[in-house]
Amino acid sequence: MDTKKGVTTLTRNNWLMDFSLFLTAVVTVLSGIYFLFLPDGGFKGGRNPFYGLRILFLRETWEWLHTWIGLAMVVIALVHIIFHWKWVKSMFKRVVSGASAQLNPRARYNLWLNTVTALSFLICAVSGIYFLFVGGSEGGRNPEPMFLFSRTAWDMVHTWSGVLFIIAAILHFDIHWRWIANVTKKVFRVPVAPRVEQTVPVAVNIEYQGE
Repeated sequence: MDTKKGVTTLTRNNWLMDFSLFLTAVVTVLSGIYFLFLPDGGFKGGRNPFYGLRILFLRETWEWLHTWIGLAMVVIALVHIIFHWKWVKSMFKRVVSGASAQLNPRARYNLWLNTVTALSFLICAVSGIYFLFVGGSEGGRNPEPMFLFSRTAWDMVHTWSGVLFIIAAILHFDIHWRWIANVTKKVFRVPVAPRVEQTVPVAVNIEYQGE
């Protein structure tokens, strides 16, 4: 039940899921930016001037974070889509039928922003799963594993779909900022017990009059 000082169970669960998605996305994005600006390969003093550079963690730790926290983000995102499936199906029907043109500008912006966010995330997730299950070429000794595209093409797809997803996710976060701020305040608000006013007994002075 909604009250002025609380949220419904449904809203709380939605907030918890969004918060988990946000945390895993932050870790995945930061580790992705690490790999974007600190590519592997080269050698000390050679073509890669950042070879062996350590920022907070070892490169192997960044790889672990990007892989497994990113996988957790994918799972949470799928649950998020299932949680909002009625809305997704309704919007899809509107787009197919052409009824989306009747939406107000803000609603249309939200619809297409969600579409770009979902598609870029899907492409980034699929290409990430490719790297998870398809091994490397082991220093060039073995033929490069190939599924639809070369490993280099998959790397480009993963990188730039990730960049597009980050931009779309930031805009998505911005458009829902008011809801996020309001619900967050309610989630962390400590319920205050209703104040009970105590009545002070009034002394009654009764004079005894004897006969």
